[in-house]
Amino acid sequence: MLGGVINEYYRAALADLMNQVRHHAISFEAVQGDFEGVHHGQARGSGAVIIWDEGPAEILRDQPGHLSFRLPGSKLAGGFALTRTGERRWILVKVRDEHAHAGSDIVAEHPASIRSGRTWQDLACARHQDSA
Repeated sequence: MLGGVINEYYRAALADLMNQVRHHAISFEAVQGDFEGVHHGQARGSGAVIIWDEGPAEILRDQPGHLSFRLPGSKLAGGFALTRTGERRWILVKVRDEHAHAGSDIVAEHPASIRSGRTWQDLACARHQDSA
């Protein structure tokens, strides 16, 4: 619920995500962003989960099929655009601004959780060591 606004984009995305959650046994805590750990069981929708980055969003432009927003995250910062390309398809584009770094791979450069400092691989390894 970016900026306290729920519209077509968020309802559709949340409905799709909640449908996936129901079908793949992911706890709602993971959807809300309060869960770090390992989900067990299903072939899809299970595995290690980290909170990679967090923060509110400032909506800049909100039109049917297109949303522009600014993120103040520690890793994802600056402007972004989300555009619908199909019924359940969206493309996320980083805006060229002072936070854009051509050729960088932010996930590879900063893979750890913003909260715990662990990577999803750390969590997965810990799970396998606990199972052994």
